[in-house]
Amino acid sequence: MRLLSWWSRRVFSAAVTLFLIAVLIFAASRLMPGSFADVVLGPFATPAEKAEVAAKYGLDSSLPVQFWLWLTTALTGDFGISMISGEPVTTEFGLRLPVTAELTLLGVGAAVLIGIPLGVWTAVRSGGGGGAAGRLAGGFGVSVPEFVLGSIVVFLFSRYALGLTVGGYVPFGRDPGGNLRAMVLPAAVLSVFVIAATARTTRDAVLNVLVEPHITAAVARGESPGSIVVRHVLRNASIPVLTVLTTVTAYLLGGAVIIEYLFNLPGVGSYVVQAVGRRDYAVVQAGVLLAAFVFIVLNVLTDAVAGVLDPRFGTAKGKR
Repeated sequence: MRLLSWWSRRVFSAAVTLFLIAVLIFAASRLMPGSFADVVLGPFATPAEKAEVAAKYGLDSSLPVQFWLWLTTALTGDFGISMISGEPVTTEFGLRLPVTAELTLLGVGAAVLIGIPLGVWTAVRSGGGGGAAGRLAGGFGVSVPEFVLGSIVVFLFSRYALGLTVGGYVPFGRDPGGNLRAMVLPAAVLSVFVIAATARTTRDAVLNVLVEPHITAAVARGESPGSIVVRHVLRNASIPVLTVLTTVTAYLLGGAVIIEYLFNLPGVGSYVVQAVGRRDYAVVQAGVLLAAFVFIVLNVLTDAVAGVLDPRFGTAKGKR
């Protein structure tokens, strides 16, 4: 019964959040300077021509009516038609989703395979030079904006390719080598913050666990450091690490917008950026709403898994 109540509250909260985001993105897209008719027809179009374009795409209705029509169709999985291409938004996203998904998965993989081990290592070696170097590198990684680092990388590798390419994306299934050459640089830039944030959170979580009484008891029993880390530390430090992985996944979805644009990758992020400039409202609204939906689902799943790993976590959340 308690579990059902928890899920009910989370689903209701998620639905309210998504509705508010839908209202905000709809209003923001309509409040942008200029209109779709201005973009399509140019600055010298007559009012009659603009009115004709607005009527063609249903932009002559009142804003509440437009919002209600968009929201009710979006709930069925139909996000409308791109006013630029004339294709369904879901079709346009489907063509570009593999690029964004690959970039996100590479970033999450870097966080798990590099960030977590690095955080554990710097915690275990916190008193030595390795720990200090890890803290310094982590501070640098979380403080450098990806657009700054990305711009530097694009400039350098545009002049000195070193076997890698800026742009020129090809699907992995068509040319694995070409795909990796095009994705290594953007994935590396996007992963700098992800690795640093994951490593710092993991380090702090491990350090907090290392001072607990059961760790002292394990040391007194003569267990090896590796056994202590694997059997006792990682499980107890897992909840903060799991939470930061959710956060960095959301960061990857947002950072992909900038990275795809910088590296000329045909992903969903760069497509939404172009849609903003073209006032392609359906694409912008769908992009933001889907990103919010993914983030909310990740948060709910993170809380559920955290409750399984440590029942105290679920109990604490339920009391709030």
